[in-house]
Amino acid sequence: MANVAVIGAQWGDEGKGKIVDWLSARADVVVRFQGGHNAGHTLVIDGITYKLSLLPSGVVRPGKQAVIGNGVVVDPWALAAEIGRLKDLGVSVTPANLMVAENAALILPLHRDLDTARETGVQALGTTKRGIGPAYEDKVGRRAIRAVDLKDFNTLPGKIDRLLAHHNALRRGVGAEEIKPEDVLAQLKEIAPSILPFIGPVWRLLDQARKANKRILFEGAQAVLLDVDHGTYPFVTSSNTVAGQAAAGSGIGPHQIGYVLGIVKAYTTRVGDGPFPTEQKNDIGEKIGQRGAEFGTVTGRKRRCGWFDAVLVRQTIVTGGVDGIALTKLDVLDGFDEIKVCVGYKLDGKDHDYLPADAVEQARIEPVYETIPGWKESTRGARSWAQLPANAIKYVRRIEELIDAPVALLSTSPEREDTILVHDPFLG
Repeated sequence: MANVAVIGAQWGDEGKGKIVDWLSARADVVVRFQGGHNAGHTLVIDGITYKLSLLPSGVVRPGKQAVIGNGVVVDPWALAAEIGRLKDLGVSVTPANLMVAENAALILPLHRDLDTARETGVQALGTTKRGIGPAYEDKVGRRAIRAVDLKDFNTLPGKIDRLLAHHNALRRGVGAEEIKPEDVLAQLKEIAPSILPFIGPVWRLLDQARKANKRILFEGAQAVLLDVDHGTYPFVTSSNTVAGQAAAGSGIGPHQIGYVLGIVKAYTTRVGDGPFPTEQKNDIGEKIGQRGAEFGTVTGRKRRCGWFDAVLVRQTIVTGGVDGIALTKLDVLDGFDEIKVCVGYKLDGKDHDYLPADAVEQARIEPVYETIPGWKESTRGARSWAQLPANAIKYVRRIEELIDAPVALLSTSPEREDTILVHDPFLG
């Protein structure tokens, strides 16, 4: 039996929510280990749509323990609101089924202010303006307010002063009004009752689960190409999104992760700015976007769409530590006469077999395509290989060859059960 980490292997929005929800039926504990409420997962269960931004996807399943790890930056207001929205949909989230790491850094309103200010200037990177980046900056700058700090309001004023010494200096630099310490303290006192019942030592809970031979599922947000080290920097998120972060972001040893499942779309999308070698700024891109409902869960932003890029995914398989992939949204490609797959790059007229780290070079990359016959039959809702058109199977097999990784799961619609299991990741 192997614990499983699920990560995105492109630029995010690959359908991790559905896959994690599907796998959580086989898990006892589901852990979110990085990111913030800038990422969204959409689940469709028995016709009901659940949109999650911070809570682990497994929280909608009865009897599962949900965990928000120390690698996540937590906006307590967003968390309370999300718990409330799930309650309205009949899902009960209580301290009995959710634990938030006591050593998780908090996102405060001042972080959102700074994020928004940057996104309206020359530093704009296309963030969600949710304060995630500034919160991570404070975390590594050792001035963050953490969840555990809400336990003692006698010590909070000194910590707030330390935080504001940095933020007010930034605000003075842009001519913004300084923040008063008493205002921050009042905000924290108001929200504390909503989050304090949930916080605890996540590392210990996970160790107890391990010793009890329970299955643990680690759920990542964003994707490898948005990793702050291994992604298309600077158009990345502010955390590590690779599987190695599952250990650091939750307090378990890396040897406790037995299998890494990379989620991969049958085509490619990305939100925001940055390089995108296979982007189709034409009718093909529009068709993929409309059929795939390619709009952000959190922001509603339209996603850029293009053909599958095997060079990029082959690279993320390595840097992400992926053992096998879940291929999603195959049904979006139904009806195409032919489908193109990027199998190589040209950089300044020369062959190039990986995406370089330099942003200037990334922008000059030209894709080299292989054309694959499409299929007219529908793959939507297929739950076995026998229900797939022959050319769809050939497409899947060709992707396996090009990325040097096997397909463990195949998703053919947003519905939970429209999934073909090839290999159970929990078996390692």
